[in-house]
Amino acid sequence: MTTYRAPINDMLLSLNHGAGLKAAVEAGHYGDFDADITAAVLEEAGKFAADVLAPLNRVGDKHGIKLQDNAVTTAPGWPQAYRQWSEAGWNAVSGPEAFGGQGLPLAINAACTEIWSAANVAFGLCPLLTLSAIEALDAHGSDELKTIYLGKLISGEWTGTMQLTEPQAGSDVGALRATAQRQDDGTYLLKGAKIFITYGDHDMTDNIVHFVLARLPGAPAGTRGISLFLVPKFLVNADGSLGRRNDIYSTGVEHKLGMHASPTCTMTMGDHGGAVGYLIGEENRGMQCMFTMMNQARLGVGLEGVGVAERAYQQALDYAQQRRQGRAVGKPDGEADPILVHPDVKRMLLQMRAMTAAARTICYATAVALDVSVRAGDAKVRSEAAARGALLTPIAKAYSTDIGNEVAYLGVQVHGGMGFIEETGAAQHYRDARITAIYEGTNGIQAIDLVTRKLAADGGASVWALLDELSATVKQVEASNDPAFGTTGAKLREALAALERASRWLLERVTTKPNDALAGATPYLRLFGATLGGCCLAGEALAARDNGTGDHERYVALARFFAENVSVQAPSLERTVTESADAVNGADAVLLV
Repeated sequence: MTTYRAPINDMLLSLNHGAGLKAAVEAGHYGDFDADITAAVLEEAGKFAADVLAPLNRVGDKHGIKLQDNAVTTAPGWPQAYRQWSEAGWNAVSGPEAFGGQGLPLAINAACTEIWSAANVAFGLCPLLTLSAIEALDAHGSDELKTIYLGKLISGEWTGTMQLTEPQAGSDVGALRATAQRQDDGTYLLKGAKIFITYGDHDMTDNIVHFVLARLPGAPAGTRGISLFLVPKFLVNADGSLGRRNDIYSTGVEHKLGMHASPTCTMTMGDHGGAVGYLIGEENRGMQCMFTMMNQARLGVGLEGVGVAERAYQQALDYAQQRRQGRAVGKPDGEADPILVHPDVKRMLLQMRAMTAAARTICYATAVALDVSVRAGDAKVRSEAAARGALLTPIAKAYSTDIGNEVAYLGVQVHGGMGFIEETGAAQHYRDARITAIYEGTNGIQAIDLVTRKLAADGGASVWALLDELSATVKQVEASNDPAFGTTGAKLREALAALERASRWLLERVTTKPNDALAGATPYLRLFGATLGGCCLAGEALAARDNGTGDHERYVALARFFAENVSVQAPSLERTVTESADAVNGADAVLLV
C-alpha cells in the first residue's frame, strides 16, 4: 500500500486562488490573520498524517473494533495516536481562543480535515464530529455548559457525537421517539435508542459528550417539537473531575462494508432510570441547533470524499508507474512498459486527479464562505457570504462524496485484478468511500435541499451572483489565447449556459410542479458541480500561470482535461433535468411489477 503524501502545493493553490482565501484576506475579511502560516500548518499536518495516521489505516481496517460489556475497544495503536494528535493541538486549530482554541480559519482546518481523511478516514471521523459539537455548543449552549465542556472538546481531551437517527425514523428526524423529562434541578432525563452513532463509544478519551435529539412531553409533532440535549458519558463534578457513569450505553455495534475502525453504535438511554441531559438552546428548537452541527459535518464529510479520492489516486498512480504490462503503441517488441503509457490508463488517472482537484476547491470555497460570513466587518459582506456558504454546502457534501466513490472505483480499475485483492489496499478505499454519500443526509437529500431551499432562496440571487463570477473566469481563459487551454473556454461557456437554463427551469417548477423539480434535483447538483469545478480549476490554472508557478503547465492541462471530459457533460445533464421528469414520475407501473 502506497504511503500518503499531502499534496501541499495543490492544496495551497486551491485554497488561496480557487477558493478565494487570498482575495478574502486582502479584502480584510479575515482581520489580522497571517496567511503566511498556512503552508507551515499544512506541512506539519502532512507530516503527522504520514508518520502516525497513515500506517494505522490498514491496521484499523483489518482489526476493526470490539464491543464487550457495553464498552468499545478500538484497534491497536488508535488511543495512542489520538493522544498524540490532540496533544499536538490539531483538534484546537479552528476552536475559539477564549476556550483554548487557536482561532485559525475554518478554511485552514478544512485543508487539515482533508489530510486526516486521506491518511486515515476512519480516524478522521472522530474529530470531525467533535468539531461539529464545538460549533453547536459555542453557538447555542449556556455559559455554564460552555465553561464545563467547551475547553475539553476544543483540546480534544473529550470527544463529541451527534445522535439523531432512530430505527423507525431514519432521515425523517421528525418521527423520532426518544423522550426527555424535565427535572426540578433544571436537568432532563432522557430515554430511548439511537442507531448509527459514529464513535458513540470508544477508548480514546475518558469522556464523550453526546448531543442528542429528543422530544418533551406535549411537544408539537414533527421537527417543530424536537429539543437538543447535551448528554455526557460521565457526569462532571463541580470541580471539573469526572463523576458517576451516565445512563447512556453502547448496546450494539454495526458490522459494515467499510470504515471498520470507526465504531458505529446503537446507543441506549434509560435502562437505569434515564440519562441526565442538559438543554442546548430553547425547548422545541433543537433542529435549529442541530443544523449548526449538521452543516459543519456535511462539509467535513465532503472533505472525507476528497481525502479518500486523493489517497486512491496516489496509490493508483504509484501502481501504474511500477506495474509493467504490454508495450506502448509503435514500440518494438522487448521489455514490457509501465501501464502508465497506455492511453486508457492515462485517462483514468487524469479523471481521478481532475475530479479530486475540483471537489477539493468546492469544499475549500465553502469553508472560505463560511469564514467570511462570521469574520467580515461589513454586514452586507457577511450576509452574502452566508448565502454563498449555504448554497455551496450541499454541493460540497454530495458532489465531493460522489467523486470520492468514483475515484476509488477507478483506483480499483487501474490496479486491474490486483485491485480486487484486499492486500493492495485499493479495495479498502472503495469500501470506505461508500458511506460518505449516505452520511449526514444522503446525497439525494442534499440535491433536494439545493433545489428547494438554496436555489429558491431570494429568487436565486446567490446562484446568479456565483454564475457571474464564474463567467468572469471563463472570459479570462478566453482572453488568454493560450493554446494549452484547448477548448476549455468554449466548453465552460457551454456548461455555464446549461447551468443557468436548468436553474431558471427548476426555479419555476419548484413552485408550480414540485415533483418535476425533485425528479431533476440529483442531475442538477451534478451539473452544478461539473460546471463549478471546471471553472474553479480554470481559475487556478490562470493563477498558477500568472504567478509564475514553475509547473503551471500541469494545472492548465488538468483544467483542460476537466473541461473537455467532465464539464462537457453539462448540456446533457441539463436535458436530463428539464426533459426527464415524466419518465421518472410516470413510471410507477415499472416499479410495481
